[in-house]
Amino acid sequence: MKFPVLLATWLAVSFVALRAQNPAPSVNAQPAPAHPAATPAPKLDWYDVTKWGVEGRGWGDLERERWFDRLPAIADGKVTPIVWTLSRDSAGMMFRFKTDARAIWAHYVLRTDHLAGVNMTAIGASGLDLYARDEHGAWRWVGVAKPDKKEVRVEIINGLAPGSREYALYLPLYNGIESLEVGVSAGAQFEGLKPREAKPIVFYGTSITHGAAASRPGMVHTAILGRHLERPVINLGFSGNGKMDAAVGELLTKIDAAVYVIDCEPNMSPTEVRQKCPPLVKQLRAARPETPIILVEDRRWANTWIRPERQKFHDENHQALHDSFEALEKEGVKKLYYIPGDNLIGDDGEGSTDGSHPNDLGFVRQTAIFEPILRQALGQ
Repeated sequence: MKFPVLLATWLAVSFVALRAQNPAPSVNAQPAPAHPAATPAPKLDWYDVTKWGVEGRGWGDLERERWFDRLPAIADGKVTPIVWTLSRDSAGMMFRFKTDARAIWAHYVLRTDHLAGVNMTAIGASGLDLYARDEHGAWRWVGVAKPDKKEVRVEIINGLAPGSREYALYLPLYNGIESLEVGVSAGAQFEGLKPREAKPIVFYGTSITHGAAASRPGMVHTAILGRHLERPVINLGFSGNGKMDAAVGELLTKIDAAVYVIDCEPNMSPTEVRQKCPPLVKQLRAARPETPIILVEDRRWANTWIRPERQKFHDENHQALHDSFEALEKEGVKKLYYIPGDNLIGDDGEGSTDGSHPNDLGFVRQTAIFEPILRQALGQ
């Protein structure tokens, strides 16, 4: 008879322990809600940036097929089809505004749903990049819009320090924009700023000028130089298609530029450089006798130290551009400047994403080499 008694005792103790671990609910307890309460949507005021305009949009008085296209409608059929397609990307465009808002939003629609590239993040290719002036007037990074679909409505930043300040919002490098609005808390002050009237620095180049492979739109060297030199910048980089074309040159002559920067060698052979560089420079000089022109050598691939044939190609390409530069000077072309390419992204291999295109470090290094030549050309 001991076994039934022991079993009953064990069951009683187990039941008490189980009740202690899982007490019965109080008759006054309220059931947990099935779903947490949704956070109410913030009340925002939205501002269409086209009301004020963006910097980096040349030929402002000429008709466009899309407002954010880099080239005017008259370029269609004159430039090559691929250059025309690439011109729909908004590379180099930037919207300036002032606000005292504590949070900043963006609502934008991209031209395509191809958000990223082989060597480009979605932020760099299709995102927005926000900077602001600090109390000393220097441009400082603030935040980015991270796209995950074609239409993006996103809070770029919150928790901003009180006070009104100037902001600069850089548009996507490798995608186009159909529409863009900036949002701030309802009632916050907002002042859109029109593009500055200073003559722009105009860059004509390749995928590197276009922005590959910066991590975000504000990190391409053209954007960094715009901040350092306090100048509007027009980015006419066409990935794989910066080839010193006369049709593009004709369009360049219609921009009253502070400086023309011709950086097309990465897409050209030595023979093409010798054939096309002198005519392009003369085309620009005939239309704009006083505008400085800067010729930029090809960067060296980061692994040329172990690839002798590639090293030889760069040597020959550099020589072709330098010979053209010297010949033009001997012919009397004035205000012509030259940037060597050997160290544009450094010589340690750390300045490139894929050997060819700069990463952020490479763009910072490139900026450091461009800047003194640009200051000299600008008379600064």
